[in-house]
Amino acid sequence: MREIVSTAEAPSSPVYSQAVKAGDMVYVSGLVGIDVATGALAGTTIQEQTRQALANCRAVLRAAGAAWEDVVEVGVLLASPADFAGMNEEYATWFPGTPPTRYVAKLGVELPGVLVSIRMTAFTGETV
Repeated sequence: MREIVSTAEAPSSPVYSQAVKAGDMVYVSGLVGIDVATGALAGTTIQEQTRQALANCRAVLRAAGAAWEDVVEVGVLLASPADFAGMNEEYATWFPGTPPTRYVAKLGVELPGVLVSIRMTAFTGETV
């Protein structure tokens, strides 16, 4: 059984769900650094957009009943590989200690002004 998750605290689109909860798993769509309060990108730097994209993911996770500590995988898409260090700098502040698995790839679609898109998978069940 799957449940569509949505919240007004993160950007949304009519062409995809913010997240889908399937059993104990939560799959968060790739979210960009849009500030829902203004409807604009949170800034022009990779650090600003990474911070906002992660905050958007956290809002969706909360709406799904998941905690930040439940995140098991993160996917990061960058518009430019040159932004890796700046993204990684901000990202590290969100996952101190034992971070989840992660992959980073180059964003294949050109979205004006968008520097990063981040998606997540979380597990909300019992741990072994």
